[in-house]
Amino acid sequence: MAMVGSGFAGAAIYQRLDRDPRPPQRGSNVALDLGAVRESDLPPINVAAVASYVAPSVVTISADIESPFGVGGSIGTGVIITADGEIVTNAHVVADATEIRVRLAGETEPRPATLLAVDPGNDLALLRISGSGFVPATFAEPESVRIGDQVVAIGFALDLAGAPSVTLGIVSALDRTIQTDGSGALDGLIQTDAAISSGNSGGPLVNALGQVVGINTAVARSDSTTAASNIGFAISGAEAIPVIDALRRQADGVPRQEGYLGVSLGDRTDGGQGAVIGAVDDGTPADAGGLMAFDIVVAVDDNTIDGASGLVAAIRDHEPGDEIEIVVLRGGERLALSVVLTNRPAT
Repeated sequence: MAMVGSGFAGAAIYQRLDRDPRPPQRGSNVALDLGAVRESDLPPINVAAVASYVAPSVVTISADIESPFGVGGSIGTGVIITADGEIVTNAHVVADATEIRVRLAGETEPRPATLLAVDPGNDLALLRISGSGFVPATFAEPESVRIGDQVVAIGFALDLAGAPSVTLGIVSALDRTIQTDGSGALDGLIQTDAAISSGNSGGPLVNALGQVVGINTAVARSDSTTAASNIGFAISGAEAIPVIDALRRQADGVPRQEGYLGVSLGDRTDGGQGAVIGAVDDGTPADAGGLMAFDIVVAVDDNTIDGASGLVAAIRDHEPGDEIEIVVLRGGERLALSVVLTNRPAT
């Protein structure tokens, strides 16, 4: 996975090679006020307390993978999100899997898991294990997440034996966009300096109240020209929750449709933010909405567009029929254009 100036690696582990017992119970913990509504800064994080509280909701995911190189495996992390066994993880953890297994905290044997639906573009997948009474994680209100909040990343880093690894950091930035090989672009990401390693993919990034603020998905890595240190990314709750709902509909037989604009794109080279329209296809929503070649898209629905990958992700997050406002710079003038998206044409 590559981006101009640096690389981004999904945090699964890949190896390429030729009963329903009582679920774990959530322990009492006076250090966590789980009913608190955020009106001020969160208290300093009690890492041990938060890790203990969230542990019953964090699972190990192992998958058998078929590839042109033979049968191999993938190891990642998942988060239980319903009492009847729904689990969310990264799509790249279970991509091309022929069999998926899940192991719960405190158990020694894995359980078979069913892949309900997958969204490679948003790098999320929905699984289910049989049974009931599981301990679901709670998502934080998306608007409650702030830069500087202390967070912990929890996951099965490097597939080390035993309990999951827990690393401490802060929310370094919000609404990041990165370009990846697997999904093309991911937006609305939380950047954190909590260490994220291979095997952490699909695990939770958690705040001081034991609430999930994001799903860990990628880490920046150095290359020959760029140094990267302590830069990891999690899919924010604001992005993940609507995708999870769409995955449920997909599991019920309703295919997910992505919005379509109808332009070619490039990044600005003058140091400014925004995506440059290269060409507008005839008869497309972009054409009908008045977009023109060389327009610079700087915002969609009040959300700043940093570059071409950000615009791709912003359009992908909408559905056919959605009306969006696209703000462009044209000849030094700022214009707001209304565009109604359609369904992406078959290729």
